[in-house]
Amino acid sequence: MMTIHSHIRSQDVERAARQRLHERGVSIKDVAEVVFKMQAPYNDTLTMEDCIESVDRVLEKREIQHAILVGVELDVLAEKGLLSEPLQSLIAQDEGLFGVDETIALGAALGYGSIAVTTYGHLDKQKVGVIEKLDTKEGERCHTFLDDIVGSIAANASSRIAHRHRDIQDGMSDEDIVLRDEEDRL
Repeated sequence: MMTIHSHIRSQDVERAARQRLHERGVSIKDVAEVVFKMQAPYNDTLTMEDCIESVDRVLEKREIQHAILVGVELDVLAEKGLLSEPLQSLIAQDEGLFGVDETIALGAALGYGSIAVTTYGHLDKQKVGVIEKLDTKEGERCHTFLDDIVGSIAANASSRIAHRHRDIQDGMSDEDIVLRDEEDRL
């Protein structure tokens, strides 16, 4: 019998999503390194701390949390051989024409605008940093969804930094920047 909870606390969902990343060997710092590589050419004052903070903020967004939970669950089920065919083989092999993994990741990138979308496309093709590590088909782990979701997280964090950098250049007050950031995370 399936148990359905009437209310799922947002904090519990966020904690579970962060835990899934950790369990799969992905740290905030790993993702932040990708963000730094993407944004450093455009921002000479960028620090790793800025990138870590941006990834952390992106992980507070529900769409990202949901993408992590769904994607990792499908990857784990594929590792265990628990999906029905042909879905089992499509996910386990990361079939080239299977685009549902990219669709979920792209949907999660939409919340941070066109910069996030184009950055995600670049990361999906170039496989930068931890994304490349996740994309390899070596070992027993399946990361068909996770590599794309991590790319989406990095793309969102990169877009967030780009927009904040422009806001600072434009002389926006710290209070207005914080308010905009809070609105972006809804």
